[in-house]
Amino acid sequence: MFDVLKGLDVPWRRVGVWQVDERVAPDGDADRNANQLEALPGKHRLMPVTATDLSAAARRYARSLPDRFDVVHLGMGDDGHTASWPPGDPVIDDADPVALSQPYQGRVRMTLTPSVVNRAIGRVVLTFGAGKAAALAAWADGLELPIAHVKRTRTVVFTDRAAAVGR
Repeated sequence: MFDVLKGLDVPWRRVGVWQVDERVAPDGDADRNANQLEALPGKHRLMPVTATDLSAAARRYARSLPDRFDVVHLGMGDDGHTASWPPGDPVIDDADPVALSQPYQGRVRMTLTPSVVNRAIGRVVLTFGAGKAAALAAWADGLELPIAHVKRTRTVVFTDRAAAVGR
């Protein structure tokens, strides 16, 4: 996706890129989502996941957010999680705009919460691969998954044949 975006005629110096979620890990760690953003032009606002006080850092990041995003880019995991809203994690109901998840796949994560994601003008969900087929079908059928907390209106889903096989 980033390669396609880089090729578009976009005034990148006027584009702000905020992270939706990030694993609490040192700068440069292979687990960090920030590593992928390096290839994308624009002014990056990375989540402060190396801060000593993560709760205070989440509040600071929340204050940096715009009133509403134009678009929020999301993925979806095999278990139906999106952003860093793991199944069964109370972060999904957090009233704050930015919150910390419980440890998930070995990492605590900082994440935008549903209120921020759903306030955006639009959302784009990318989900590819056969491993996503069951979760994508369950989401389409209205089953309770973390991604079901994403507002469906003005949300576009891009997938491949392997992930869509359940439909």
